[in-house]
Amino acid sequence: MTKNDAIRWPAPAKLNLFLYITGQRADGYHELQTLFQFIELCDYLTITPNLSGKITLSPSLEGLALEDNLIYKAAMMLKPYTAENNGAHIELEKNLPMGGGLGGGSSDAATILVALNYHWNINLTKTKLSEIGVRLGADVPIFIYGKAAIAEGIGEQLTPVDIAEKSYLVAVPDCHISTPAIFQAKELIRNTPKKGHAQLISQNWLNDCQPYVKKNYPKVAKVIDWLIEYAPTRLTGTGACVFSTFNSLHEAQIVLDKTPDWLAGFATKGLNNSPLNELLATLK
Repeated sequence: MTKNDAIRWPAPAKLNLFLYITGQRADGYHELQTLFQFIELCDYLTITPNLSGKITLSPSLEGLALEDNLIYKAAMMLKPYTAENNGAHIELEKNLPMGGGLGGGSSDAATILVALNYHWNINLTKTKLSEIGVRLGADVPIFIYGKAAIAEGIGEQLTPVDIAEKSYLVAVPDCHISTPAIFQAKELIRNTPKKGHAQLISQNWLNDCQPYVKKNYPKVAKVIDWLIEYAPTRLTGTGACVFSTFNSLHEAQIVLDKTPDWLAGFATKGLNNSPLNELLATLK
């Protein structure tokens, strides 16, 4: 396989296994302590490099202009680093729910940065790619970094951790939650004390967004109340997706098989190493 060949690149989902909001900066961004782990479910981006100098994308996402698409934005951010005639066609297989707290848009953007860095032979470091990517979203660096990590600052300060790769039932409530709307909410918890990493890993895990989301999004509350009877259950990110933790995929599947018709979801495994990282390692 050469850098000119079409390659199908994974863009994995993530879970926030815990999420604490420790303050708010003068610029409006929130200071966080969160633990990211990847899961097996991925979007896929098949990238075919060409010499058209243009970025084309299919299929187009309904209601979203090309210039507003994070995939297109990410590709255009790398254009200044490569020859003018370098271009690419990108075909998206969308499997991750939009606005679910699984990081779909950020993961797609990160995969584009990593993939075009490879295809166009730019050879930027992961640190430099992360500096570019964080301008698209605070979650983009974790997907570029590709290792389970505690994230601090606005999510860009990453410390790798080796944690149990549990299995999860991820539920997808029938509602969309806007991340900016959650972070603008007056009732949101913003004063959780910062803790050391050892304490963060060893204590019971919580999500500071969950009380507000549960109170204001009844469909999410209904899902949490049903699942928590079976296993520890929390919101991921700002939601709407909710995950329950199990020791095996078999146990997660048993509960998934019992879910009522109004509860959509899937069983999956946690991953400390991103599928994107694993693919990249085979290409070097």
